[in-house]
Amino acid sequence: MVVRDLCVEIFGKVENVALATVSFDQIYKQYYKRSFLFVKSYVHDGVVAEDITSETLARLWMYMKNNEIDNLKSFLFTSLRNATLDHLKKERMKQQTEAPLQDQVGEEIELRISMLNVSSYSSIFSTEISEIFQRTLEQMPAKRRRIMELSRLELKSNKEIADEMGLKIKGVDYHIYMALKTLKDALRDYLVSIFFIG
Repeated sequence: MVVRDLCVEIFGKVENVALATVSFDQIYKQYYKRSFLFVKSYVHDGVVAEDITSETLARLWMYMKNNEIDNLKSFLFTSLRNATLDHLKKERMKQQTEAPLQDQVGEEIELRISMLNVSSYSSIFSTEISEIFQRTLEQMPAKRRRIMELSRLELKSNKEIADEMGLKIKGVDYHIYMALKTLKDALRDYLVSIFFIG
């Protein structure tokens, strides 16, 4: 995603949006919460997570002023991951020099470092997306849920679903439309992620 695409993502489809109109506040509002939660899940300290997230978003903003970024979310994820790894490695060094009494803390940090080293943008967001999809599906009326399962999970055609459930094809179309609308609302923060993962 280039900076202009980010303008479109933030402002919607607007003609001739100046790149300078994307402010740090807009970047911060759009990405801070998820970035903070991601970092905090590894550092286990809210203050440290705030610092890492804020510094990373500020560096991203400065970088964007002079450079194009093809995939903003992936670039941000990599930056957050690297900053978090740097922090955890410093913590490991600190623990190693302080005292052997803190072996358990050191082992926990080692575990977090190894988990972060093997994490990827797609694996984290695809897990979240799958969980949200499943929760949303479970909250749908039984008939609509069954139609979606047959359509999207069992890959049956609308005609096959209509025959199996004793419905008209237009009824199946309606239920799929309503289910997709509900899923779109539930996954609105992840629609770009779905595009990159798929």
